[in-house]
Amino acid sequence: MVVRAPCALVTTTVTGSRRLARVVSAGVVGTTVEFYDFFLYGAAAATVFGPVFFPHRDGLLGVLLALVTYAVGFAARPLGGLVFGHFGDRVGRKRLLVVSLLLMGSASVLIGLLPGYQQIGVVAPLLLTVLRLVQGFALGGEFGGAVLLVAEHGPRERRGFWTSWPQTGGPLGNLLATAALAAVAAGTSTAEYAAWGWRIPFLASVLLVVVGLWIRLRVAESPLFQAVAEDRREARAPVLEALRRHPRAVFAVFAARVGENAAFYVFTIFLLVYAGSLGIPTAVTTAAVTVGSLAQALAMLGGGALSDQLGRRPVAVTAALGCALWTVIFFPLVASREPALLFLAVVVGLLLHGTMTGAQSAFYAELFGTSVRYSGVSLGYQAATVLAGAAAPLAGTALLRATHSAIPVAIMLICCLALTTLGMAVVTETARSELAR
Repeated sequence: MVVRAPCALVTTTVTGSRRLARVVSAGVVGTTVEFYDFFLYGAAAATVFGPVFFPHRDGLLGVLLALVTYAVGFAARPLGGLVFGHFGDRVGRKRLLVVSLLLMGSASVLIGLLPGYQQIGVVAPLLLTVLRLVQGFALGGEFGGAVLLVAEHGPRERRGFWTSWPQTGGPLGNLLATAALAAVAAGTSTAEYAAWGWRIPFLASVLLVVVGLWIRLRVAESPLFQAVAEDRREARAPVLEALRRHPRAVFAVFAARVGENAAFYVFTIFLLVYAGSLGIPTAVTTAAVTVGSLAQALAMLGGGALSDQLGRRPVAVTAALGCALWTVIFFPLVASREPALLFLAVVVGLLLHGTMTGAQSAFYAELFGTSVRYSGVSLGYQAATVLAGAAAPLAGTALLRATHSAIPVAIMLICCLALTTLGMAVVTETARSELAR
């Protein structure tokens, strides 16, 4: 017995490490696929959807109308968060993550096949809006499940680091989306790209979905959820329970998410609109976002690791303040029209954003009990996307069109980042806490 016990311990440790690695890889791959599809739409809306689906509207007005359909996806995300959160807390995290991936992939492929306004008239933008709603609904359930599944498998002392991995799906998905569009644009003429080239990245998402499903179907269910299910302690109405038992936590998630989300979309999607208004080639802007997305993904992992050592709040708040200061510099650098300065603006902005996001990943999961965790996180997280994710590029474009200046956009983003600081401050530090059952 004395000889065999260490062997059993090593075997258990190895098995646990393999299980955690599988859960983390499933979170990263699945989230990357979903954000690839979601951001692909945003990039296409900022560059090509105006003339394809709104050909009678010129200039920034056509882009603005395309971004309205883009914003619709954010409106559906809270509903997706509510539905996926409810069933994720009732029947498990894994099943809902598979459903969300299938919905997102199907909607993206159909967008790639959708005829334009010239072919089917007003039906084209209507169908585009419906498919965008499906995308938003699917993504509404993604983050809550992917990050929580990792949090509920991982060790407390490195929870910040491991939960930051699924967050990298955001920049990696954005990286794939902008790189795919840039590759197609480089391989086609301007006319070919506008006519059919932009459809190729949407159709290619079917391959990514197949890979994501293969990985996710091999993942074990959360052990904490299984314990709750075995004890029959699932909440009957998880969303209502989360609001009743954890109102401050729901607000903290919402507020902390607002600035983080707004910063990301200003530094990426709105950047495409702003740079385009300055006459900067789309290829240069998308290349800057591609490089910045790589830096952002690494910063997320660094932010998560730092939060394990220093706490979630100090790292996230410091990064948020850094983002606010950088916003003052960001727009003048872009307005210089110098490619090197544009790259600097985007890379530093996304580095700061990545650090903030990585530090917040475990923070969200640690605020709620297992029986309402999926619902509570999804509710606050996705509600913020409507205010920040949808409004940032939409309001930014409207402000730019009305004032011909980026200063109002900078002020808007700084206010959002102030709200993030407030959200991190209204609850106690969570880095040393165990996940409540």
